[in-house]
Amino acid sequence: MAVPGVVAAAEESGATWLSLMDHFFQIEPTGLPAEAHMLEGYTTLGFLAAHTSTVSLGLLVTGVTYRHPGLLAKIVTTVDVLSGGRAVLGIGAAWFEREHQGLGVPLPPIAERFERLEEALQICDQMWDPENNGAYQGRHYQLGETLCSPQPINRPKMLIGGGGERKTLRLVARYGDACNLFATSTDEVAHKLDVLRRHCDDAGRDYGSIRKTITVHDPSPAPDARDEFVRAMAEYARLGVDMAIVMPPGGKPAAWIDGIAPAIKQLAEL
Repeated sequence: MAVPGVVAAAEESGATWLSLMDHFFQIEPTGLPAEAHMLEGYTTLGFLAAHTSTVSLGLLVTGVTYRHPGLLAKIVTTVDVLSGGRAVLGIGAAWFEREHQGLGVPLPPIAERFERLEEALQICDQMWDPENNGAYQGRHYQLGETLCSPQPINRPKMLIGGGGERKTLRLVARYGDACNLFATSTDEVAHKLDVLRRHCDDAGRDYGSIRKTITVHDPSPAPDARDEFVRAMAEYARLGVDMAIVMPPGGKPAAWIDGIAPAIKQLAEL
């Protein structure tokens, strides 16, 4: 099925979020070679904005190294305006060395990438403040103006991906509207959320104001497996998780969406 048909099926299923990876080469964890097809994420989101009407649109997640933060804020703003206010900024510290080397994109050491991530969050926050078009002076980025016109219809929520306890979850507590964790186990996610709560206490942030999301790989749409998936997600809901983001397999995603759709309605009731 063509892409418009797939996204229509996802929206009709009751899904509230539609996202893509932010990569330039296909990544090994998918089981596909680097040469497999991979579209640029924000161009694709602009296309999806024209073929959807209700779902939130974002990348899970943008690598901070891929785009200058001032341009990133402008790009996300454009998706928000074109979609009628449905853009989300998903962002993380980046990791895939091969595509950086292949396309000549600098990949600084991990400590510097987290410094850049924090500055990018600050820049986006300032770009989306219509009362502040002033300069931004950071260690890694310097902007003479943070003018962003038009402003987003809805200020995009900032979802920070990753479960690093010392840096990533600290940034969530300081700047994030949402976090995204892998659904490894309820014990692991409960521990990460406890760490996030402590960072919120240190930052004077209301833990309850942060949306908690998890990523789940390829749940089976078969009826028995689907019911087990819903029961597993209920355990995460009891931890305070607000949203499960599911990753379909390759092949025929529209058929997979049709099969998993009953679970989406059940999840909405948790």
